[in-house]
Amino acid sequence: MRRIGLFGASLLAALLVGCASEPPADPAVSTQAVAPGAPGERPTWSNAQKTGIGTSYEAYDEAGQFSDSSPSTPISKVWFSLGQDRITEVMWGLIHEAQIREIQFLLVGPEGQLRPEGQAEVKPFAALSADPVPNAPVHTITTAYDGGATTLSFVTITDPSSQTLVTTLELNSPRDDLSVFAYIDPALGNSGSGDRAWREGGWYYAQEGEAVLAVGGVRALDGVGTVGFVGSTPPITALLDGTEYDTTGETPGNVDLLVEVPFAPGSSRFTTLFFGFGASPDAAKEAAELSQTRGAGEILTDYRAGWSDYLSSLEYLPQLAAVAGDDGALAYMSALNLKVMEDKTHAGALIASLSNPWGETAPADTPQTGYKAVWPRDFFQVASAFLAMGGEETARAAYRYLPNVQVTDATPGNSGVTGWFLQKTHVDGTLEWVAVQQDQTAMPIMLGWQLWQAGVISDQEMAESYQSMLKPAADFLVNGGRTGLLWNTEFEASLGYTQQERWEEQEGYSPSTIAAVIGGLVTAADLAENFGDPADAEIYLAAADELEANIENWMFTTDGPFGDGEYFIRVTRNKDPNDKARLGDNNGRPGLPEDHIVDGGFLELVRYGVRAADAPSIMTSAMVYQSQKRDDNLRNLYTFDDSDQLLFGFRRYGNDGYGEDGERGTNYHELEGGNTPGQRGRVWPFFSGEFAHFLLALGPRETLGGAPIEELVMGGVRSMEHFANEGLSLPEQVWDDVGPNPFGYERGEGTNTATPLAWTHAEYIKLLRSVADEAVWDRYDVVEARYKDSARNQPEE
Repeated sequence: MRRIGLFGASLLAALLVGCASEPPADPAVSTQAVAPGAPGERPTWSNAQKTGIGTSYEAYDEAGQFSDSSPSTPISKVWFSLGQDRITEVMWGLIHEAQIREIQFLLVGPEGQLRPEGQAEVKPFAALSADPVPNAPVHTITTAYDGGATTLSFVTITDPSSQTLVTTLELNSPRDDLSVFAYIDPALGNSGSGDRAWREGGWYYAQEGEAVLAVGGVRALDGVGTVGFVGSTPPITALLDGTEYDTTGETPGNVDLLVEVPFAPGSSRFTTLFFGFGASPDAAKEAAELSQTRGAGEILTDYRAGWSDYLSSLEYLPQLAAVAGDDGALAYMSALNLKVMEDKTHAGALIASLSNPWGETAPADTPQTGYKAVWPRDFFQVASAFLAMGGEETARAAYRYLPNVQVTDATPGNSGVTGWFLQKTHVDGTLEWVAVQQDQTAMPIMLGWQLWQAGVISDQEMAESYQSMLKPAADFLVNGGRTGLLWNTEFEASLGYTQQERWEEQEGYSPSTIAAVIGGLVTAADLAENFGDPADAEIYLAAADELEANIENWMFTTDGPFGDGEYFIRVTRNKDPNDKARLGDNNGRPGLPEDHIVDGGFLELVRYGVRAADAPSIMTSAMVYQSQKRDDNLRNLYTFDDSDQLLFGFRRYGNDGYGEDGERGTNYHELEGGNTPGQRGRVWPFFSGEFAHFLLALGPRETLGGAPIEELVMGGVRSMEHFANEGLSLPEQVWDDVGPNPFGYERGEGTNTATPLAWTHAEYIKLLRSVADEAVWDRYDVVEARYKDSARNQPEE
């Protein structure tokens, strides 16, 4: 029987003894000194449809930080992602600092390069375990050739004790005339344009400044191989033509490497590659050599043990898995993916995604973060999900991280108002985007209150952080002021008016923003009252009450074109939801009248406790939101039914252009093109969770054609599970089957957007917690208690 399991005992035995075959001699090879073709073609990033991500688990020290006194020291700072049949971006240092764009494994025989039979098989399970759910961020990837007679499998992990990526390969074939090559496309220093590459002494190197990659194997890589420039003579062609190059010379550029991989002899062949990182060639080689000495078996054991410790620390995760629709597989992978997306220099720095959306058409000429950065909104969702799982240590570290991204007098270049939280930053706090989004300033307050209520933050620590961080944030929400940071010097912040709402595209009054601001102010008032600041508590509550009293006045149209004309709109700039004012153009879409644009932001009013789920304004808005009678450009709800269950998802809002080109189906914002007319934003899976939370808040009753609420809530759970890919990663967007489809996406399949998206995994975790508790997880009782008797909250008779 042909064995394809990567983690069987024979593989571990083979790795531990380090067996490998001698590379075949080829007298026809001509070795040249310097590769031609500098500087190579313009670099891009990789496809963002990640089927898996990974890194080693590292424990905090006693202060909740990563340091030399951490129990798991030394701290390994290597992350990787997988894209179908290959390793994609590999990061080292800070979590956004990509060092490799792609590693692909090629199979070559006498007839040339073999072509795969269909797509690679991805399995998100760490073997050597009878547990049906993932127990570590480990994926096996198997590609078939020759009608399935030959398979090439690999698994990738990181060494918890070194700065090394470790990849183990298994070749299964009746043929003995096959060679495997590793194609490596470095992107050192977080860009693909300034690298040099060379080979020396059985090792392959690439370098840009103080970022160096050293590639070694279980034995010296002194077989056939070459270095070159991307876009010049393809390296596999050069090798098949008998030409090798030792160096790319002194001209930096977009380089690549092609390395023959030596295998152990026999019908089942194994080997391991080590990709070491360091600030110099010697340091990078030393990192890889340390891992060579330890061996893949020992590394795997340590890697799995660390993640086992983490999963066992999550008190509520088994309960969440018990109410899932897939026996808990996605719950456990969500717990793993969320922890993988934390930086290991700055504890608690939680990023949005380990990817660059539409990566293969996103330029990599200069360093960029993509979604590997901190947005306080996404951050809030993830930190709250950690608390929902019982991951109190990470939630606490996240809260303690937040001062790094708050605007103060010490913020470089700031000459304006303080207290607000930055739009988007690097994990070290480096400024990137600086628009004011008031929900992103309110949410840290809500998070702090939530953690304090749960006993994760002590009274003493909360008293201190209230004065230093949360009070300035609440004061900003109430008092506003003029900004003065980088380009943002003209905006005048005021109560409830945001420079950008949660989609970072429009200014004005938005239900989702107002919901968060009210939640932030009411929780800030509770903190102020408890920590000796009653005068400020009154100010915060008065401001929150003013917003609550005007929610419908400012953002609820009574003369709209949909349904009976009464529903919340996405955003208005002037407190008049009936004036037919046009929103701004965005993402290639011309602005339409504001009452034409519906989104699910009003559901945040229910989630945080500002409005009852059955309040009249909420119920009429929900009917419009879920209507499928509007044309595709303005529609929100799409169903993905199968034979057994109702599956549903929603677009962000009508007229959304953050997606593929509507006329050609090509990627958003192509490399040379920019926004194009007719771009279309697709269905976002986390809205299935948001709507399910609303349904849960409604309580037992019948709705939507008589379907029981409980079944519809579970429909939200199963919908999110349906949208997960084969590696159990949840995407930012999925294909809604509208418009041209050159990529061949299946309906409900993730597109080339950020995958996995941390917010989506966080929403899934919180939905499971809400189902388990039979209560909405993010509902703030102090908010609900204050407004439950509001006239706007009373259902109509």
